[in-house]
Amino acid sequence: DVALLVPIYNEDVSSVFGNSAAMLNDLSFRRSNHRFSLFILSDTQDEEIAAREQQTYWTLVETAPSNFAVYYRRRPDNTDKKVGNLLDWITNWGADYDAMIVLDADSLMTGRAIERLSDELSRDPSAGLIQSCPVLIDANTVFARTQQFSNMAYGWLLAEGLANWVRGEGNYWGHNAIIRTRAFAASAGLPRLKGRMGREQLILSHDFVEAGLLRRAGWRVRFLPRVSGSYEETPRTLIDYAKRDERWCRGNLQHLRLLSTAGMHPVSRYHLLHGAVSYLLSPAWFILLVIWFLLGKNSETNVVRYFNEANPLFPDWPPAMSHIDSAVFLIIMYAMLLTPKVIGATIIGLHPKAARLYGGRLAFLAAFAVELLLSIAYAPILMVQQTKAVLRSAFGKPGTWAPQNRQGHGYSLRTHLWFHWLETILGGVLVFGLASG
Repeated sequence: DVALLVPIYNEDVSSVFGNSAAMLNDLSFRRSNHRFSLFILSDTQDEEIAAREQQTYWTLVETAPSNFAVYYRRRPDNTDKKVGNLLDWITNWGADYDAMIVLDADSLMTGRAIERLSDELSRDPSAGLIQSCPVLIDANTVFARTQQFSNMAYGWLLAEGLANWVRGEGNYWGHNAIIRTRAFAASAGLPRLKGRMGREQLILSHDFVEAGLLRRAGWRVRFLPRVSGSYEETPRTLIDYAKRDERWCRGNLQHLRLLSTAGMHPVSRYHLLHGAVSYLLSPAWFILLVIWFLLGKNSETNVVRYFNEANPLFPDWPPAMSHIDSAVFLIIMYAMLLTPKVIGATIIGLHPKAARLYGGRLAFLAAFAVELLLSIAYAPILMVQQTKAVLRSAFGKPGTWAPQNRQGHGYSLRTHLWFHWLETILGGVLVFGLASG
């Protein structure tokens, strides 16, 4: 018995229930050895949205294939967010199900993908969790299409490498994964963290930690990159992406406090460290740019010096850098950012069958060039936004954990200027500095 769990919180009702109906209908065409039930687990606090959920639920019950049970449960309070939502289901219904497939509000999986995950878990009694590799879909803005193309063109290379490296010490991304219910219930309960003034804090990015706790208990955590038919959506705008990124940043930086957890596998510790470092690299990059600025364009404008007129015989270490060194420094920095993209695009370009999936080699290379230029343009903006998120988290500034905006509505120029004022000013200063030599 496998439960399909869809935790929601003030989400778009038609999208959530439409995806749920599509998954059930696709499953109904397959002859499976597993029995599936669908649970809509609502934490919605908006009464108007909750009323639409209940009305749409009865429509789903009437139209769903007859061999699938469909349930709807709404909690009056959003206690402990998604962690509490799933804990409530495990406590009250979990014992009746061998496995649970955890989905997100924007998740969509084909019947074949759901069945493949279920088969893999049943064939591997040592596996506690099997994560699929979701592909981005439904992009209808320039920013979202950029993310979608990047995911399709380069994501497979990352996924294949990750799967070969982690083996049985994989990670959990919070959705589109199947979990052995009893293993999760017995070993993946989350503690509270002590915050400022001794106040308890909920672990926000819980999925990485849950994977580590499952592995600590002896269960394998696997990653299957070749399970086709696993999908999710991406934020439609750069502002929505940055807001989601700030939530993730807060959660991932908490992982630094969990690195010393007793009994954790070294690879599980690496997953926790990697998630935090991915955000700490943004302020590090910002500092490197400041250093590059201080190097100047020649020996006269180089602020970083080791010999000065007041004390010419004794150098200040480490040695000074020249203007050529600073150019190499910048090239190396961008090479690290862009090399994975170039490798992925080269492999696709050299294989005609793969290139045809993107409309042919010429169309693919044109799309690659556009994505590359846009990613270079977006990179410093995200660097500033992630640096702000790291500083807010470090100084304990409270943040919100609101549902993601999935409608992709546009923002006014005033909103853009308010949201991006810091990087706009910094960009203006850099342009002025470059123009003035």
